[in-house]
Amino acid sequence: MGSTTTTPCGIPLPTPPFITTIPGIANLRDVGGYPISSSSGPSPSPVKKIVRKGILYRAAEPSSVSPQGATLLTTSAATSEGGLGVTHIYDLRSLIELAKKDPSSAEWDANGLATRVFVPVFLDKDYSPEAMALRFQSYSQGTEGFVRAYETILESAAHEGNEFAPFKTIIGHLAGGEQGEVEVTPCMVHCTAGKDRTGIIVAIVLSLLGVEDEAIAHDYSLTDLGLAQRKEAIVRHLMETPALFGDRARAETMVSSRKGNMLATLQMMRQKYGSVEKYVVEHCKVSPDTVERLRKNLTVEVTPGAEEAEVLDWRAHAELVARL
Repeated sequence: MGSTTTTPCGIPLPTPPFITTIPGIANLRDVGGYPISSSSGPSPSPVKKIVRKGILYRAAEPSSVSPQGATLLTTSAATSEGGLGVTHIYDLRSLIELAKKDPSSAEWDANGLATRVFVPVFLDKDYSPEAMALRFQSYSQGTEGFVRAYETILESAAHEGNEFAPFKTIIGHLAGGEQGEVEVTPCMVHCTAGKDRTGIIVAIVLSLLGVEDEAIAHDYSLTDLGLAQRKEAIVRHLMETPALFGDRARAETMVSSRKGNMLATLQMMRQKYGSVEKYVVEHCKVSPDTVERLRKNLTVEVTPGAEEAEVLDWRAHAELVARL
């Protein structure tokens, strides 16, 4: 579990899953490597399948990426050491959030090497952290508030009036198109912090692949490490908003990514929709065949005897989050 970056508390960012070699993109990590559940018996069995690495990346908004970072992000490892080969960048932010972006900042696609795909969960609503604090007063008070906010994200992403169909579009990319007619290429998904909207679509994908809830919730919680460098600045900014004026405790709760938030959200999805897959098929209008192609494309066999090298040791990483 190597690391090239540490948090302000001196806690190392585990690499993998974190990618710390792309200047200007915070909270960037590979979603691959998680074990696929294969046994529910009392005795753990060797991991036989994992989520494919090098295909799905998640991050905070990348508008400050340096030219060097843009090149590394979009150039394949075959032509550039450390390159990720990202061909598509799926932006879940709203028009209002995009308008707030500093026009002088470097763009992730400065070299024109990747395709930006605008897939807003909310087209004309500001869902940056400070706006969320205003819209969902209870959001900053604990798990129940997060679940209500995340339920709104699920509803908006699947709403028939959302012509961008964000979750369907991203799943379609990972499935290789409508009929599996195109090659699956690396992509990156992001919102503003890479925590809420990004966390929901990543949780959906991992759940469809058969990753256990505890591991999915852990992946969500890693944002506490990924944004640790920026946490104090974000908290101070939130404390200046009308919703959280001077309330550090609630501001810190709001920027957190506690496992319980995602565990409760997955439970809510099953209670409301029947299952994560039923939400995707019946509400996001993703065909069952597309779901199966997603599983085929993003699931790989573990090489016999190579479990330690190929399977992400997420339980050890969870200990790092607990130290924050």
